Amino acid sequence: MKNILEIIRSFFSAAGQKFKRKPKVEAAVNEPPITPRVKGKVDRFTIISWVLTLMIVAGLVGSTIFYKNTRAASYTPAIQPTLESAAAQPQVGVPVAGPDGGGVSSIHRGLQLKTIIPERPRYDSVIYRVSRGDAMLKIAGEFKIKYESILYVNKQMDDNPHSLKPGMELIIPPVDGLYYEWKDGDTFETVAEKFDANADDIITFPGNKVDLTDPKIEPGTLVMIPGGSRELRNWAADLQTAPRGANTGTGGGNAGNNCGGGPVASGFGWPADDHSLSGIPYGPGHLGIDISAPEGSNVYAAGSGVVTQAQGGYNYGYGNVIQIDHGNGYVTVYAHLSQINVGVCQAVGQGTLIGLSGNTGNSFGAHLHFEIRIGGTNVNPYDIVQ
Repeated sequence: MKNILEIIRSFFSAAGQKFKRKPKVEAAVNEPPITPRVKGKVDRFTIISWVLTLMIVAGLVGSTIFYKNTRAASYTPAIQPTLESAAAQPQVGVPVAGPDGGGVSSIHRGLQLKTIIPERPRYDSVIYRVSRGDAMLKIAGEFKIKYESILYVNKQMDDNPHSLKPGMELIIPPVDGLYYEWKDGDTFETVAEKFDANADDIITFPGNKVDLTDPKIEPGTLVMIPGGSRELRNWAADLQTAPRGANTGTGGGNAGNNCGGGPVASGFGWPADDHSLSGIPYGPGHLGIDISAPEGSNVYAAGSGVVTQAQGGYNYGYGNVIQIDHGNGYVTVYAHLSQINVGVCQAVGQGTLIGLSGNTGNSFGAHLHFEIRIGGTNVNPYDIVQ
């Protein structure tokens, strides 16, 4: 910049000398006396040349800035296609206008403040307090175990999944299986055989804290038997099947239920309006199905037959209960009713309204407990009706 200023100054100085008015030459005798130049006084031409120089420099700087700004503003980015779906991703690498004049598009990642901790296996039991609205199947699903495992380790339930009560504290095992108090003389092989489990699973389960170099367990130690099982109490057998009587279909010679002949079922239908389950399916310790049925919902006869039991009360946990003998070896049971609309020895057809659902007996929440028995033995109702 300094060199440019010197060049411009030299140019104007030369131009001034060229166009400077030459003094008229006269004889020396007529020449007026020369006025000496005052030191430090600047002539008018120098001032004008400096002003013009500064104006030119300012113009050059201003034009440079203007050129740069107009170039950034005149840049038009490529038109982006409209994203028709919220799941669509923006095009990466397409030029876009930025605060500094240009750039390329990229996928912006949101700042994630929550740390995701991977789920770790659990080796110790936990205590779960039952609250209103809980069901055994729901609790088991929450802890990713089978409901039978909860029955195995909670003696207060008496192997009955309907024994849940608000405020009850349940032991939830870490894995499917049961706990066993080690006794003197036990071996891993004998205990595994007793509970239909694997001896290596008992030894290697971290919660048992077995020294793998010298595997042994002291008597009195509570040991987890992974995958172990035991026979659950058949609480459904407490309510015995009540047959019609001799030579009247199911048979059995029970004098208290000699209702005589009646219709025989040729098929079975669903006993409630709702076709979904609300609690526990058919399985060990629960030889029926729990059908979703709010308090006061209609309950229908699954097939034609004769009512052999219509009894109110606790009835071994069944509450208000109805049994129907269908004359072909099948008996159906309808439990926890709030109302009974039929009487003993009454003939009913398939779909007859026999009562209303409820929450009586050993029940936790209104539903319909429905069983099907063949010759007094329970079978999965899903194999008979759908």
